[in-house]
Amino acid sequence: MRTPAATVEEAQRLLDAGMPFHAHEVFEDAWKSGPAADAPLWRGLAQLAVGLTHAARGNAVGGARLLRRGAAQLSGVREAYGMDLPGLARWAGELARRVEGGAGVDAAVEAPRLRGGGL
Repeated sequence: MRTPAATVEEAQRLLDAGMPFHAHEVFEDAWKSGPAADAPLWRGLAQLAVGLTHAARGNAVGGARLLRRGAAQLSGVREAYGMDLPGLARWAGELARRVEGGAGVDAAVEAPRLRGGGL
């Protein structure tokens, strides 16, 4: 099991490499193996990552739905291990609107900055 800091670092590395599904798996591992109190944080981040995956694969409906679901999940989270959750929620909402409008998505280009406020 990774520490929260190692989880964020590994997920960011994967997002930057254009591998959001793999980042989703890192978040899912933290969600399922970590303390129950942290589950909403990691579940929300996993949903953002898989939403980016779907959007990059051309599934605008599923991508937008998961991006919004993840952002909503994060809205009730207080502990963020240095992450800017409001910034990530804004990033997710903006990306959801763009993909619904037909924009193509490159996962590496669109990768959020977990500790830098979304984009």
